Amino acid sequence: MKAGIAFKLFLVILAASAVAAGAMALATRASFQSGFLGYLNQVDAQRIDALAGRLADEYRRAGDWNFLRDDYARLRALALPAQPIPRLALLDQDRRTVVGTAEVAEEGAVRPVQVDGRTVGWVARTPLRRLSSAAELSFQQEQQRAAWTIAALAIALAAVLAFVLSRAFVLPLKRVAEATHRLAAGNYATRVEVRSTDELGRLSENFNRLAEALERNETLRRRFMADVSHELRTPLAVLSGELEALEDGVRPLTRESLASLRTELSALGKLVDDLNQLALADSGALAYRKETVDAVPLLAQALESHRERFAERGLKVESAWNGAAPVFGDADRLRQMFRNLLENSARYTDRGGCVRVAARRDGDRLTFDFEDSAPGVPADALPQLFERFYRVDASRSRANGGTGLGLAICRSIAQAHDGEISAAASPLGGLRVSVFLPVAA
Repeated sequence: MKAGIAFKLFLVILAASAVAAGAMALATRASFQSGFLGYLNQVDAQRIDALAGRLADEYRRAGDWNFLRDDYARLRALALPAQPIPRLALLDQDRRTVVGTAEVAEEGAVRPVQVDGRTVGWVARTPLRRLSSAAELSFQQEQQRAAWTIAALAIALAAVLAFVLSRAFVLPLKRVAEATHRLAAGNYATRVEVRSTDELGRLSENFNRLAEALERNETLRRRFMADVSHELRTPLAVLSGELEALEDGVRPLTRESLASLRTELSALGKLVDDLNQLALADSGALAYRKETVDAVPLLAQALESHRERFAERGLKVESAWNGAAPVFGDADRLRQMFRNLLENSARYTDRGGCVRVAARRDGDRLTFDFEDSAPGVPADALPQLFERFYRVDASRSRANGGTGLGLAICRSIAQAHDGEISAAASPLGGLRVSVFLPVAA
C-alpha cells in the first residue's frame, strides 16, 4: 500500500521535530556542562578570596609564613575541608613556593594575600575542568535525564501536532481530488467550498473557475449541436418536401421550382461555409495573410457592394470618414467582416429606415461604427449578439433568412486582428455595432 501525502507530511513534521528536540537536548547538555563548571569555578573563586582573608589573619599573628611552610594539610584546613577546593598553592611576596607546587600557580587563578595594604603572599588554585564529586556527577546525570525526558515529551507532542496538521493540510486537497473525480465523470456542477485565503484556498477557487468554464463550454456545446441540427433540418426539410412534390407530380418542374431549390441549397451552403470558418477559427487554422492596409477603401468597397441591397430594402445610407485608417491585417478578412456587418443592418432594419457607417481614429485605435434604425435590440440581449446561432426574437428572427453566425464570425475576425467588437443601442433607434482595431505601426 502506497503511503499517502498525509502520512508523508506526518513523517516530515515528526522527523523535523525529532531532530530539533534531539539537537535541543544535546545543546542543553553541552550548555549545562560548561555552565555548571563555570558556576563551580566561580564558587571556588569566592572561597579562595575567603581563604586569602583567613591567611592574612594567620600571617598577621605569626609575622611570616614559616607556620605554614610545607604544611599542605593545614592549608587545606584553612580552606574549609567540608567544602573541597581543587589543588592549592601558597607563594610568598616574591612568588616563591611556601606550600604546594609551582605548577598550580602557573596554570591556575591567583589571589593576593594582603596585610595592612601590603601584599605578603599569593594563593593559587587549579580551575575545575571536569566534575569529580559524587554529588556533582549525580546532579549532572539528573539534568541529562530531565533533558532527554523533555525531548521525548516534545517529540510525542510533535507527533500529535503532526497528525492533526497533516490531516488539516490534506483535507482540502482530498476535497479537491474528490471533486476532480466527479468533474472527470461529467458532473460539471461540482464545486469546492473555499475555506481559506492561502494557497489551498486559491487552489479551490481555481478549481471552481475551471468547473464553471467546463460547465459553460458543455452548455455551449450542447446548444451548438442543437442549433446546428435545427439549422440543417430546416433547409433539408424544405428540399425534401419540394423534391417529393416534384416526384409526385404535385408541383411541375419549372424554372421557378428549380430556383426555389437553388435558394435552399444556397442557404444550406452558406450555413456550411460559416460553420467551417468558425471551426477553422476555433482551431487556429483559419489563414490570415496580414500586411499593412488602409481599411477605409475596404469599407468603401463593402458599402458599394451593398448599395443595391440597401436600395431593395428602401434604406438610406450615410457614411463618414476622413483620412486613412492603417491596419496590420488581412484585407479579405476585414472586407468580409465589413460585409457581414452591413448585411446584418440590411437584413434586420425596417424598410424606409437608415443605415449609417463611420470610421474615425482615436489615438492609436481605429473605430468603425455600423448603425441602423428601428427595430432595436433589448439591452439584455446585447451581450449575446455575438454568440453562435443567437437571434433576437420577433423582429430579428430566423424568418429573415440569416444563419445566426455572421456576428460570431465578425468577432472572430476582430479578435484575430487584436481588436474588439461590441454592440449597443443606436441613436437612430436600432443597433450600433462598433469595431475597434489597433493602428498599424
